[in-house]
Amino acid sequence: MKKVLFDVAALIARVVTGVIFLAHGWQKWQGGLSAASEGFREMGIPMPVMAAGFSTVVETVGGVFLILGLLVRPVALLLLINMIGAIVFVHGSHGVLSANNGWELPGALGALCLLFLALGGGRIGLDAIFASVFRRRGERRVAEEELAAHAPSRDDAGMTAGTAAGTAAGTAAGTAAGTAAGRTATGTAQGGRTGGPMTPAERDVSADRPEVPRQPAAPDTTRSPDTTRSTGSTGSTGSGRFNDDDMREIDALVSDEPPQHHKPPNR
Repeated sequence: MKKVLFDVAALIARVVTGVIFLAHGWQKWQGGLSAASEGFREMGIPMPVMAAGFSTVVETVGGVFLILGLLVRPVALLLLINMIGAIVFVHGSHGVLSANNGWELPGALGALCLLFLALGGGRIGLDAIFASVFRRRGERRVAEEELAAHAPSRDDAGMTAGTAAGTAAGTAAGTAAGTAAGRTATGTAQGGRTGGPMTPAERDVSADRPEVPRQPAAPDTTRSPDTTRSTGSTGSTGSGRFNDDDMREIDALVSDEPPQHHKPPNR
């Protein structure tokens, strides 16, 4: 609430002060620079031409800027210098009242300019609008810089993606290898399939199994010569079948255990 009251009061004071300065400057402008210079020379102001030009421009342009609220502090400084010069060289020796050409009016205007120089022209004016726009742009720029500083670079993003892809591929390969190894172990423990179609993993396991040469069966000494002759007459022993020792050797090769040979009983 206090800021709102200050802004309204500053607006009123700024507009009134600007109108007064604009009226005095416009009066000098209409009379001409030569007439203003001659009047300053008669009042004893040094460098009357330069002083008349400075006073005319500052009061006219400065009054407009005060009304608009544009560059309030620099304009207030220039107008304060102008009023100090008027009090020192013209009005100071004539007392206070303006009826006697005293410093009443330039003193009041100078005091208002001093306030504008110290406090500004309030938030109702072009200065406040431009300051708000520049502040928002600055905040946006700072936010963009912070976002760019914390955002990952392209190399980091590529490394992250590559690591993720490699991890996924390694996991998939490990899972597939574990599954194949499990199936192989299961097939080995069972000692082979008993029937049915074989899977690709079982085909690989079957292909990796070593081929065991077939060996002729040892002669059975317990049989009688007649039985041996009858067996020999029908065909050679073990021509298409394995005896118990051969099966034990095959099982030992598959399960990586040394074969256990059983000696035939002594006669």
